[in-house]
Amino acid sequence: MSQSSQFSLLKQRRFAPFFWTQFLGAFNDNVFKTALLVILTYDAVSWTSLDPAILNSLIPGLFILPYVLFSATAGQIAEKVEKGRLARFVKMLEIAIMLVAGIGWLSHTLWLLIASVVGMGVHSTLFGPVKYAYMPQHLKSEELVGGNGVVEMGTFVGILLGQILGAALVLKPHGLQLVAGATMFFAVLGLVASYRIPLSPAPAPDLKINPNPFAESVRNIGHARKNRTVFLSMLGNSWFWFYGAMILSQFPLYAKQFLHGDYSVFVMLLTVFSVGVGVGSLLCEKLSGHKVEIGLVPFGSIGLSLFGIDLYFASLGYVRPPVEVEMMGMLAQAGVTRVLFDIAMIGVFGGLFIVPLFALIQTRCEPAHLSRTIGGMNILNALFMIGAAGVAIVMIKMGFTIPEMFLATAILNAVVALYIFSLVPEFLMRFLAWMLIHTIHRVKTVDVDRIPEDGPAVLVCNHVSYVDAIVIGAASPRPIRFVMDHKIFKMPFMGWLFRTARAIPIAPAKEDQFLMEKAYIDIAQALHEGDLVCIFPEGRLTSTGEMGEFRSGIAKIIERSKVPVIPMALRGLWGSLLTRDPGNLFERTFARGPRSRLALAVGTPVAPQDATPDYLHKQVLALRGDWK
Repeated sequence: MSQSSQFSLLKQRRFAPFFWTQFLGAFNDNVFKTALLVILTYDAVSWTSLDPAILNSLIPGLFILPYVLFSATAGQIAEKVEKGRLARFVKMLEIAIMLVAGIGWLSHTLWLLIASVVGMGVHSTLFGPVKYAYMPQHLKSEELVGGNGVVEMGTFVGILLGQILGAALVLKPHGLQLVAGATMFFAVLGLVASYRIPLSPAPAPDLKINPNPFAESVRNIGHARKNRTVFLSMLGNSWFWFYGAMILSQFPLYAKQFLHGDYSVFVMLLTVFSVGVGVGSLLCEKLSGHKVEIGLVPFGSIGLSLFGIDLYFASLGYVRPPVEVEMMGMLAQAGVTRVLFDIAMIGVFGGLFIVPLFALIQTRCEPAHLSRTIGGMNILNALFMIGAAGVAIVMIKMGFTIPEMFLATAILNAVVALYIFSLVPEFLMRFLAWMLIHTIHRVKTVDVDRIPEDGPAVLVCNHVSYVDAIVIGAASPRPIRFVMDHKIFKMPFMGWLFRTARAIPIAPAKEDQFLMEKAYIDIAQALHEGDLVCIFPEGRLTSTGEMGEFRSGIAKIIERSKVPVIPMALRGLWGSLLTRDPGNLFERTFARGPRSRLALAVGTPVAPQDATPDYLHKQVLALRGDWK
């Protein structure tokens, strides 16, 4: 899927009505909430005797509260009910809530508006599991990253535009009436969009809903923990919301007290951050090669820390104006460009961090339990955001300045990232593989879609360099179990990567009969469990660049496990630094420009009965062509 076709989803009924339904929901949420926060900040006396600072902390908390209380129930409902029907119910609920809010605006009744904040929290809680469980039903696997990127971009743009419109309307003459009318109009528009959502059958229509949300929350999170990668991806997702809450919650004071700017400066910071997240989310599809590439998650995490740290130093270099300035005046201040650049890059790397995590959860989670898993993740998100508010309060009481809070959050992000990646090294391994094929070697893939999306298969490939497994693994849309020589498996550092990837070491019978037999047992077990297994039938690295004969090991594997065999060929790696005979590195690596010549070609699957060593050798040789 090309970068342009990522946006072409917005022209298709399987995606566009769903996108606009969720976009209008996020947009309307923020029109209403922002209008309420602004009116309570600038005209609190005519509404209540409570401290505006308390209300400004209370209202976001009341909006998040339903996520904690009802996300588990919402996940169950999304599993049981057809998603288009559920979306229409949620939109009707939004209209009812906005009607109550409209009465509150027009009658000057604060408690009705606060009740509506809780109601919109319920609305968002119910729609959350639908939002991410819908896409795997209607998008192809190669479209998931792009689809998630468009949705994340739309969500942040909707939030931003809603905040701008809410603040602009409520401060105008007859602002209360304008807000009441606008929020009702956008709620109705969302309902209209929802009627175009195509049929999305419920994965568990006979599910009996547990009426106890607390017990169900514990059960959902417990179920997610059984899949270590999915659960830690959920925690990574929630950590992003912790990081974002820590940064975004300080923007109003950062704009006012530190940058010495008015409300337009705060809006500018939000705009720069939101555009950054949108750009990062959309970049994921291109950088991932149209597949779920979790190697981007460590990349995103590194950027979050680096630019968070630099935001601290950029803030120290900012020249504070003597009087409060508006947005255009702020742009003229020395040092502001670096501040805005850092905020934009935090957004970009945040998008690179979160979109692959969503796609990973969608693809690795059981389809019949996806909505409940998303519900459990929403609970964790809410708890992490509440935790962020608590940490921010503690830091303020300890005397941290806002730039120091940015610095502490960035350093904490690095610590948390290292911890998560140590628990699931697959993230780090995929990152190193992604870096390898996008820096040292830019590898072109040919017909990689011939690798099956699910089910067992044996991949056979020529053996050219010490990084063949990493290149193949990075190009594959799903994890691969590699069979490799036990000596390479034990290499320093590279061995750690291979163990992380659950590679299967093998030795010739004359060297270690037991290890050879164990390898064949492990291969059969992996194929029985539905894994992809890759072997290099030559049995060793080429020392001349030419392919050696294929040994009989592949025949033994297919004799035990009747699965398809997929021939592959690596082309253009011979002569690089990581081959057995690098030769003249300047001539082979730079003069002929191998970055544009390296390729992994995938052939047509071969039936088990035809997968003889000689036949597979011819297939791989044909794929390799004249390349070494």
